[in-house]
Amino acid sequence: MINIILSPNKYIQGSGCIKEIAKHAQKKAFVVADDFVLNLTKKSIEESFKSEKLDVHFEVFKGECSKIELNRLKTLLENVKSEIIIGVGGGKTLDMAKTIAFYSGLPVMVVPTIASTDAPCTALSVLYTEEGKFDEYLFLPSNPNIVLMDADIISKAPVRLLVSGMGDALATYFEARACERAGALNLGGGYTTKAAMALAKLCYETLLLDGKKAMFSVENEVCTKAVENIIEANTYLSGIGAESGGLAAAHAIHNGLTVLEECHHLYHGEKVAFGTLAQLFLENAPMEEIDEVIKFCRSLGLPTTLKEMGVVTINKKKLNEVAELACAKGETIHNMPFEVNPEMVVAAILAVNSYSISIK
Repeated sequence: MINIILSPNKYIQGSGCIKEIAKHAQKKAFVVADDFVLNLTKKSIEESFKSEKLDVHFEVFKGECSKIELNRLKTLLENVKSEIIIGVGGGKTLDMAKTIAFYSGLPVMVVPTIASTDAPCTALSVLYTEEGKFDEYLFLPSNPNIVLMDADIISKAPVRLLVSGMGDALATYFEARACERAGALNLGGGYTTKAAMALAKLCYETLLLDGKKAMFSVENEVCTKAVENIIEANTYLSGIGAESGGLAAAHAIHNGLTVLEECHHLYHGEKVAFGTLAQLFLENAPMEEIDEVIKFCRSLGLPTTLKEMGVVTINKKKLNEVAELACAKGETIHNMPFEVNPEMVVAAILAVNSYSISIK
C-alpha cells in the first residue's frame, strides 16, 4: 500500500501580498486574467515586476476553461519569452493557467482573487466545453509551484463567491471519508494519509465555526480573522484534503447537474453543496449529520432543494440524465464504499429534496 499526500510547493496568504508577487515569481511572467481582474490587479502586478526588473506580459482570458481557449493562449505564449505562467482570478482562470503551464513545460503561480473553490492548490484542471458543459478532468503531474492569496482582495469580492467556496469545501471531509472507507485511491494515485484526513476534518470544523462570521464580514468588505480562516479552509485545507483524501459522489453529482440548463446560473460550490447532501443520503448517513449540513447550508444560503437550484418542475427524464453522467465510467462516484448506479443517484436527489422541503 502506497500512501500519497500532495500540496503546492509554497502557499502564501496575507493582506496586500499581491504587491510582492514578482519577489515570489522571480521569472519573466505570462499573466492570464479576465478583463475585470486585470483592471483590479494589473497596476500592482506591473509595479512589482518593475521593481524586480523583470518582464511581464498580460493576456485576457475569455472565460471558459476549454480546449479552444487553451490552444488560443498557447499560441500567444509562443510569441513571448516567458518563464512562468501566472493565473490571476477565479477557478476557471487558475485551471487554465495550470493547463497552459503543463502543456508548455513551465512553472505556474496561481493568484486567486476569490475563495470560491479549492482549485488553486490542486494538481487538477477541470475542462469544459465552450457551452459550459463538463468535458473532462486533466490530472497534472504536480501541484502549482506557488499559490498566493491576497486576503484584502478576496474580502472585497462578492460574498456569494466566498459562500460558494464554502459549499465546495463542505464536500471535502465527507468525500475523503468515503474514499478512506472504500480504500479508494486519491487524486495522486495513492491511499489517503492521516495528515490528509486531519486536514479534511479541520476544513469541515472550520466551516462550522467561522463560516457565518466570515460571510457577514465579507458582506461589509472587511477582512476579519474569520475571513482569513475561511480563505484557508476554502483553498488550502479543502485543496489538500480533497486531492489527498479523494473525491466521491458529491463532485460526481455536481458534474451531472451541469446538464441541467436550470442550474447553469449556479456556481461550482453551490452545486457541490447539494451534491454533498445527496451523497449523505446515498450512503445513509446519520440523520443528525444530515441535519447539521442542511442547517449550515441554510445559514449561508446554499441550496438544499431542487427549486433553490432553479429546477422548478421535476422531470424524471432529466434527472436520469444527471444520474447517468454522474455515474459515467471513471467518475469519482465509483470511489464510494459500495456500488452505485443511476437509479440510486436519482433516489438520493429526490430524497434529499423532499426531506429538505419537509423541515422548512
